[in-house]
Amino acid sequence: MERVTITIDAALLEAIDRLAARRGYASRSEAVRDLVREGVDREAALEEATPCLGTLTYVYDHAVRDLARRLVQSQHDHHALSVASLHVHLDAEACLEVAVLRGPSGAVRRFADAVTSQRGVRQHGLHLVPVGGGRG
Repeated sequence: MERVTITIDAALLEAIDRLAARRGYASRSEAVRDLVREGVDREAALEEATPCLGTLTYVYDHAVRDLARRLVQSQHDHHALSVASLHVHLDAEACLEVAVLRGPSGAVRRFADAVTSQRGVRQHGLHLVPVGGGRG
């Protein structure tokens, strides 16, 4: 580990301390390391070819004509990206899907956009985690 010195204004330091307390970090250093790691990973995931794992979570209305079939077909059409999926019946109208994906971040993002832009998909979120590189 290397030691660095940074200057942070009081309001930002208070925010870091609140975050560290809420997440249970033992020190500011641990909190700052995780925040920097998140930023570095987010930037890496923006690169088109960065290998990544992703979770695509979305809620959709299963009564929308042909939507469930189109969503399943989309997973089959992108079988090289699809690792696993979870399907949950939330209520009489809504289903939750969680798809675990692996591949170049650009391809994963395009797949996610194709799924979540379907009429009847209500809420959605994509979380990408770059793999490889061994950052600590």
